[in-house]
This record gives sequence, structure tokens and C-alpha cells, in this order.
Amino acid sequence: MASSEKMIATEDFITRYIPQRPPMVMIGNLVSSENGKTVTSLKIREDNIFCSEGLFREAGIIENIAQTAAAGNGYLCSLEGKTPPVGFIGGIRRLTIYSLPEAGDEIFTEVILDNVVMNASLVTGRVQNKGEIIAECEMKIFLDVDTDAGKN
Repeated sequence: MASSEKMIATEDFITRYIPQRPPMVMIGNLVSSENGKTVTSLKIREDNIFCSEGLFREAGIIENIAQTAAAGNGYLCSLEGKTPPVGFIGGIRRLTIYSLPEAGDEIFTEVILDNVVMNASLVTGRVQNKGEIIAECEMKIFLDVDTDAGKN
């Protein structure tokens, strides 16, 4: 995952693809999204709500993975002229956090869509910092297709 790839959206426009708003936005750039694989980046800022004692904490990493999945879905919906539905984390399995990135680091997150059944998606997420995997998990995400956003 390299920052030299062409960006789909920078942090100034990322909220077009996700429902979260500051201070809960945990992705910066939408690097790529195709064939069920989405890549985002995030520059960790000291004032991030999940940054404590100079480290980006576990809850922030989990939210970063979920928002990467949301950004991929949001981008796909935008290509189809639809408003993306709101998603909810339904479960997390095999979560391993090897290390926490420091304020000032830029992390890259890759989410692969493994399976979709009705309104539930199973994804695999991996977070890298300085070329090393620092976290990985499987996540089940439910889409609220009954909201107005999901009816377009």
C-alpha cells in the first residue's frame, strides 16, 4: 500500500463516502476501491480523539477498519448514483493488534469484502504502518437498508 497511488478522495472530500463527521472521521484518503478491495490512509494527528499519550489507540484502529469498509461501499454507491446506507459493526473476530501507531505516522488500511448475505457483509481488514502489518481482523458489518439513505 503506497501513498503514491492515485487517490479517489482526499480528506477534504472523504465525507462524501462515509456517514461519520468530525471528530469521528478515522480515515483520511480513499486511495483505491475496486474488485472488493478498498484501501485508505490516515495521518494520525495528536488531537485525534482516539490518540492518547502519543499513540493511536485500539478503538481508533477498529473504527478505521470499519470506516474503510464504509468508504468502499460509499464509493460503489456513488458510482451507481445511490446514497450509501449507514452501517453498524455486528461482530469482530480474530482481532490482533501487534502495535499502535504514533501521532505523526500515516497508516494504510486494506479491507477485502469476503462475503455478502442480504444486508450483512463479512470483511477482512489489515492495517499497516511503515510497511508492517500492525493490526488485522474479520469484521461483520450490517447495513441499515431500511433508512432513507438505503432506499435510493
